[in-house]
Amino acid sequence: MKLAIVQFKPRKGDVEANLAALGDVLAQLAGEEKPYDLVIFPEAALTGYFLEGAVYELALTAADLAARLARLWRERAGTKAGPLDLALGFFENAGGTYHNSALYLHVDGERHEIVHVHRKLFLPTYGVFDEERFLSRGRRLQAFETRFGRMALLICEDMWHALMPTIAAIKGARALIVPSASPGRGIEGGDGELDSVRYWRELLHASAVEHGVFIFYAGLVGFEGGKGMTGSSRVVDPRGETLAEAPALGACIVRAEIDFAEVDLARASLPLLGDLGAVLPDLLSDDELLPAMARELRP
Repeated sequence: MKLAIVQFKPRKGDVEANLAALGDVLAQLAGEEKPYDLVIFPEAALTGYFLEGAVYELALTAADLAARLARLWRERAGTKAGPLDLALGFFENAGGTYHNSALYLHVDGERHEIVHVHRKLFLPTYGVFDEERFLSRGRRLQAFETRFGRMALLICEDMWHALMPTIAAIKGARALIVPSASPGRGIEGGDGELDSVRYWRELLHASAVEHGVFIFYAGLVGFEGGKGMTGSSRVVDPRGETLAEAPALGACIVRAEIDFAEVDLARASLPLLGDLGAVLPDLLSDDELLPAMARELRP
């Protein structure tokens, strides 16, 4: 599978301009010698992230977004518009309920199909974040079939809760797609690297090793209200090695060739996922678990 992760810098609140810029990227990719199979864009790619109440005006239905993306691919790729899968983060209007969502779309000729829509479960509402003031959270994490194998979508903070990639892997995901919009925070090391960039790198690598999965991380870039998004898009293989990465600043495209046979080899050499599948039912049936969680959450 030939993969492109587009580290994207949107114009805040300007859906039409961002769609046009996205179309420019698709045209560029279509012009390369070997066609791409999957193209991934970050969280909130069409609007920017910090929208507050403007999310209600700019949110799209999944069906409308899918139709527009499919049309854009056909128009901008022209005669080179072969089959393509797209994953993209957006603010969704689902019948008057608003979500921070990610769409996985398959386009083939005049036909397109919404393969999956994931709605972000963990909505940060602390520090500079205020998602839960304006959005409703998702209720379920699903793995879904693609023409390349089973995958799952996790949006930004979803990935920070270790249970999420675990559930995705237990449900059969062989790759995790992670659209993100992560503001830069903290400089404690002597190398000048932002703490948030280092934390993301360590988190993605550890999760890939534990679950034997590929991780495709797509980071937003640009400044919104003085807060800088820290890109750092990367492709991590099932052994925790970075295959390709982008810098923290600036729009760019990360390219990689993916062989999903590597998942089987990684899981055979380090069968942690198999061990987890055997032990997890006992852990979840522990009658102390829910009372302990209730005590932890009690004010």
